[in-house]
Amino acid sequence: MTEISFWAGETVFIAIWISARVIVWIVRGKIDLKREAVLLLMYINLAVIIRFTFFPMELVDGKIQPLPFDASQIYPFKLNLIPLSNLVDFETSKAALLNIIGNVAMFIPSGIVLPIVYKRFDSFWKTVGVGFAISLSIELIQLLFYTRTTDTNDLILNTLGVMIGYGIYTLVKRLTKRKEVTDA
Repeated sequence: MTEISFWAGETVFIAIWISARVIVWIVRGKIDLKREAVLLLMYINLAVIIRFTFFPMELVDGKIQPLPFDASQIYPFKLNLIPLSNLVDFETSKAALLNIIGNVAMFIPSGIVLPIVYKRFDSFWKTVGVGFAISLSIELIQLLFYTRTTDTNDLILNTLGVMIGYGIYTLVKRLTKRKEVTDA
């Protein structure tokens, strides 16, 4: 069995992120620092999502516990394909509520950040589609880790979070446009 520490996971994510940005800089022949600053929002958003979707919530001695990987224990997959089943099957109602609110809240920033960072995601359905794809990717990757469960409910709740985030983005955008019109 191999254990992946939180910091090792984040280091790999940082390396992938920086490599992708360097490739973009090379292809474009320049670095746009304003754009990179805005992209940092997306990086932070994804780093937080990785933390809470792959690593156990419980801290031991104040430390994030590692993600165990054992290829011999992957199958049978821990999988829930029935929507809304097991949604509140937790030891306490507080844990169930934390799961629901956490899965929604974790993806609200994605619904706000995606249309800000990527102008091509300027519509509700494009933003929700990308948020859904991010959540689906996470759920599929979780199949490889026997301590994680791939759950349709997470996909639904994460996507709901993206929808709420996009609603907040749209509301703020409309309010700032109104203010600009009244100030002019």
